[in-house]
Amino acid sequence: MNDTQYNLNFNKLCSELQLGELISSPKPISGGLLHRMYSIETTQANYAVKALNPQIMIRPSAVQNYMDSEKIANVAAEHIHAQPAKMLKGASMHNIDNQFYLIFDWIEGQRLEQDEVTINNSSLMGTILADIHKTDFRKLELDSSQITNPKTIDWMFYLNKGKKENMEWIDILDSNIDKLYEWSTKAKKSSSMLASNKVISHRDLEPKNVMWRQGIPIVIDWESAGYINPMHDLVETAVYWSVGSTGSINKEKFLAFIGGYQKRVGSLTANWEVVLDHGFAGKLDWLEYSLKRSLWIECTDIEEQLVGTSQVIRTLEALKQYENMISEMKNWLNT
Repeated sequence: MNDTQYNLNFNKLCSELQLGELISSPKPISGGLLHRMYSIETTQANYAVKALNPQIMIRPSAVQNYMDSEKIANVAAEHIHAQPAKMLKGASMHNIDNQFYLIFDWIEGQRLEQDEVTINNSSLMGTILADIHKTDFRKLELDSSQITNPKTIDWMFYLNKGKKENMEWIDILDSNIDKLYEWSTKAKKSSSMLASNKVISHRDLEPKNVMWRQGIPIVIDWESAGYINPMHDLVETAVYWSVGSTGSINKEKFLAFIGGYQKRVGSLTANWEVVLDHGFAGKLDWLEYSLKRSLWIECTDIEEQLVGTSQVIRTLEALKQYENMISEMKNWLNT
């Protein structure tokens, strides 16, 4: 093992945070692509434990970003059903032997798969996003300068390195290299046009980040929370709640989400072409990060490297599918 790998010590975690004694071995929970989740059962209660990725946590701003995101989650929980990490010993994030953890009370509920989302689910989530956007987070005094133009990504660097290492994604990356520079240009231009209008939001309100308990949605996984353009957040989240497992978008679910949002905020005005162009930005960032993981540039272990490799292929497909959706979504939004 090298020193960048996860250093998990659940017994010490439970002892130091007075969570009770472990009754059984921690069980891995699937779902996350960045960090590792476990369910633990102790003599006191059941918990979900998120072990934060060591490669992420060595970034200079990472610790502060996670502390800020939990502050946002706590304020949001005053207005919607949300689950922040537990505050234990005056902190929400805990460093045990150089491994960072977030601890959550266990939620007895279920996530919806993409094809399980109904029109009513989509409409309800639209109202919840509006409620988050309308929440007053000013007392947190967070730094709003974190919104910056997307950086210029050297896609050829990754392609050339991939060819040297004979990676399985080189053909699909090579065939889309011109598109990547085109999408990057659109993302960069639209970002500067949208940057002046921003709200604090969850920023990753996908179905996987909502637990449903007796028909009530509880928003979890606030680690991406921060400033974002509200119309970009609206459209991106509407897509999350209206795209099926094959990547095709459902008009009724999409418009139900937009309609649910409008119930709270009224009519919408935006340059939808610019908003939709900005939809490339997050996917391009995720593609670059996946390339870094796949190529062992920013990677913890072989399991993470394999996730990176699969995500390169999936994200390139998602970018192409998104491009194909844009004209249709623009028509829906304009009418």
